[in-house]
Amino acid sequence: MNGLHEWPLVIFTVLAQSAVGAWLIFTVILCRQGDEPRAYWNKVLFVPLLLLGAGFIASALHLGTPLRALNSLNRVGSSMLSNEIATGALFFGLAGVYWLWGLFGKMSRGLGKIWLILTALVGLAFMYMMNQVYHIATVPTWNTPLISWQFYLTVVIGGSALACGLLANFGDYQPRYTAVLYVLGTFLAAIIVIYQGFGLSQIHSSAQQAVALVPDFAVNQVIRLCLLAAAGMVLLKSKQPLLLSIAVILALFAEMIGRELFYSLHMTVGMA
Repeated sequence: MNGLHEWPLVIFTVLAQSAVGAWLIFTVILCRQGDEPRAYWNKVLFVPLLLLGAGFIASALHLGTPLRALNSLNRVGSSMLSNEIATGALFFGLAGVYWLWGLFGKMSRGLGKIWLILTALVGLAFMYMMNQVYHIATVPTWNTPLISWQFYLTVVIGGSALACGLLANFGDYQPRYTAVLYVLGTFLAAIIVIYQGFGLSQIHSSAQQAVALVPDFAVNQVIRLCLLAAAGMVLLKSKQPLLLSIAVILALFAEMIGRELFYSLHMTVGMA
């Protein structure tokens, strides 16, 4: 694969999308069922924050020096990259404040619901901006609705995997729709892989074919889908924390394989 140098972005996008997906699910649960026991929720909500923080660190490594991250905010409002960083930082800040307020028990339930929903909306905006960054007219392998599906399905798959793993032993707080979301997301991801596989043969520039960029596309996608299926079986059947943790890691790693293939497909036509 020729996109190995993009692994910082692979880690950033997959972890950020999974963290936002988990936060969306947790928002629905907390708004409907409350946040008791608070101590357990403090632990649960810390995980997406931790993953998002790790993702931002990885993205800073991609820039060469973390100080350049500040420069990426210079064009907020006119650049999708700047908008992505701005909404991501805002989501991280709002989620972090909610977690801290919950940790010290200072937030009322009513304000907590408003804060959760506001944070979730900012998270959705973050995901939209991240997707739009890669819709570039001169990169036909990226500028397609299938790529949007891939990005948003990682939100579903990664988020539901985290929710299943973190809430499996938490009594009634494990809603059945988290498992349904994981299965549905994986099923749709398999359909997208088939469509994309056929579509690549029709994309080319004057110098190369898109399929030549990823000669191992089919093999790696099969590995990805097998890992997602294996993780799903554990997430749906097991209550063992160690097995659940391994399943979540497998699901996230599988999505990183898919994201690495995405970056390997970078190909420009015309004036870049």
